[in-house]
Amino acid sequence: MKRKGRIVAFFIIVLLLGGLIGTTTNSITKEIPLGLDLQGGFEVLYEVEPLNDSQEVNDQMLEAVVQSLYQRVDVLGVNEPLIDIEGDNRIRVQLAGVSDQNEAREILSTTANISFRGVDDELYFDGSELVEGSARQDFDQTNNAIVTLETKRNFGDSDYDNFADVTREISQMPVGENRLVIWLDYEEGDSFEDEIGSEDPKYISAPSVDQVISSTNVQITGDFTIDEAQTLADLLNSGSLPADLEEVYSVAVGAQFGEQALDRTITAGILGVILILVYIIAFYRFPGIISAVTLSAYIYLILVVFEAINGVLTLPGIAALVLGVGMAVDANIITFERIKEELKSGKTLRSAFKAGNKRSLSTILDANVTTILAATVLFIFGTSSVKGFATMLIISILLSFITAVFGTRLLLGLWVNSKVLNNRPRLFGVKPTEIKDINKGEEVEPHLFGKTFNFVQHRKKFFAISIAAVLAGILFLSTAGLNLGIDFESGSRVQVLADDTLTQEELIDEFAEIGHEPTQIVMAGDDEEIGMVRFDKVLSQDEIAEVNYHFEEVYGNQPSVSTVTPKVGQELAMNAVYAVLYASIGIVIYLAFRFELFFAITAIVALLHDAFFILALFSIFQFEFDITVIAAILTIVGYSINDTIVTFDRIRENLQLEKRVKTFKSLAAIVNKSLMQTLARSFNTVITVVFAALMLFIFGAQAITYFSFALIVGLLAGTYSSLFLGAQLWLVWRGKSIDKNPVNYEKKEPTGGPQV
Repeated sequence: MKRKGRIVAFFIIVLLLGGLIGTTTNSITKEIPLGLDLQGGFEVLYEVEPLNDSQEVNDQMLEAVVQSLYQRVDVLGVNEPLIDIEGDNRIRVQLAGVSDQNEAREILSTTANISFRGVDDELYFDGSELVEGSARQDFDQTNNAIVTLETKRNFGDSDYDNFADVTREISQMPVGENRLVIWLDYEEGDSFEDEIGSEDPKYISAPSVDQVISSTNVQITGDFTIDEAQTLADLLNSGSLPADLEEVYSVAVGAQFGEQALDRTITAGILGVILILVYIIAFYRFPGIISAVTLSAYIYLILVVFEAINGVLTLPGIAALVLGVGMAVDANIITFERIKEELKSGKTLRSAFKAGNKRSLSTILDANVTTILAATVLFIFGTSSVKGFATMLIISILLSFITAVFGTRLLLGLWVNSKVLNNRPRLFGVKPTEIKDINKGEEVEPHLFGKTFNFVQHRKKFFAISIAAVLAGILFLSTAGLNLGIDFESGSRVQVLADDTLTQEELIDEFAEIGHEPTQIVMAGDDEEIGMVRFDKVLSQDEIAEVNYHFEEVYGNQPSVSTVTPKVGQELAMNAVYAVLYASIGIVIYLAFRFELFFAITAIVALLHDAFFILALFSIFQFEFDITVIAAILTIVGYSINDTIVTFDRIRENLQLEKRVKTFKSLAAIVNKSLMQTLARSFNTVITVVFAALMLFIFGAQAITYFSFALIVGLLAGTYSSLFLGAQLWLVWRGKSIDKNPVNYEKKEPTGGPQV
């Protein structure tokens, strides 16, 4: 292909890509369903229990419950509900966009076993004798809301032949006893005699029967509103549940919270992406422009794939997408730094491009594999929103590898092979004065902003700083501890949203009106218009409904309410421990295979160092530590290993060039050289990813504020440990035996590097 042909091909590809993105993005995004945290709604985890001792919770029962729940959800008119069986006896229900969460809760969990009894609680007949789907909301002669039902003409399981027989017997009883008591979910021990005088009786109604009713039509009267009568009719039509459902975990998000979260997080994401693109273009010049094109393709492809797999976009999912942009840039940075290094050594542009791509590929591959390991563990052990984050993260990693490696190679290769960029090193961020004479064998001295550093010389100082910081962290953790969220300690969290500034005193008074005393209140939001209220107890369904009604009436916004029972809290805590443990084991095994055991162990030490600093700072600031922070820690696990792998990969490469290292001094020189060679990459990567995390922290939704904070801390700690801890520990450890056992890399291994 001639010079002009390659350039024309580049612009055709870019124009076609731009046209495709511009014309289809809007329709694709509209097809992606939003999670409940972005449009409001609620999620509840039920534990299924048998109705009586003769029943057993098995797969057949669970499937029957799921089908019954789907019938009930249809009544609510919710688009794309998610109802999944989890484990041996649990069912998770997610309803995004539901308008009345209290109604939804009631419709889902009410068993809806209707029964018709006498004043002595004797059963006359139950729901099995009703015509299926016959319940209707109607009005009586005085225009009061009622529910009408139709019975079967001939009863099967009852002691009475039909409804006329039932009313004949009741009508002959003395006045006061001639009542047909209609119960919903009658339980052993319930009594009409006990309930008749209460303000809110457990039975639905108890009409008097004065004559035989030959019709099959039944009217249920009571002090119903139209909505209450309609809800009762819907419940009866949906049929009774084949089991009891105990609510063990729930998350409810008010619609206003969802709308605010969506707007804020998208704004934060756009700002983060813009900052990343501006920085990458400013630092890498022409390759940065190519990177901007491939990053646009990367974001578009993520949306396409997510829509294709029917993924539900959640708040953490958007965060993962934005962070994925920063991680995608990392693959480009590794390649661009390699190309710059080859150019400085005196190679031609074409040779530098070829060598840079070749040498960076294995590093990018290793870094991405370890991050996928962490994300996979996160998916296995995370809750539903965290699974969404992990899914998006895995998709981001896979697509960033495709676009950053192959897409960038293709587009940049068209320009390089056209020879238009020959003898223009400034377009790649290389000054002509930095280029060495390859014929004279001059070596490139690695530097950052014109300066070189001797990291190895000061390793004891770095160790001392880390030890001091760890001891300080241990002190805070042992005294102040972590401010564990309800995910790990159980309880309830209520987030109240007002139009103006709220105060703690105001919230205390409002909760006192409905008989609740908060354990903790934290104000949030730009104008402190959000109150995050914590309770040690698990609010019941009725209490949640009362909270919702009260604050919607006071502030016009339905609050967000989350509850976690002690049993689920313990499970979440254990899953968090297992997630970090299994991710660490997987990474050790992979690094030991790809590098060597010494590298793997020191990498894990650096990883634990980074995770510990997140814990320590959360203890110092007493920020709430919940399940999303665990997601952030595991993300940092992947990122930290990513950064450490880049450094170790360069150490391994330089050792292979040296072939045999006999002294500690020589080994130290190689380690320091490797650190300097990867310094620019480490600096630029942390800057770009921190841009994304910082925008989420400053401008993102309140729900991911602490998540973003954990990412920022972890990113900075990860860069520190890669430069000043991981490689230095390997040097000290490996250097102790170097006199007796020299490092021999003369024979290269085909599967990812030699073993010491």
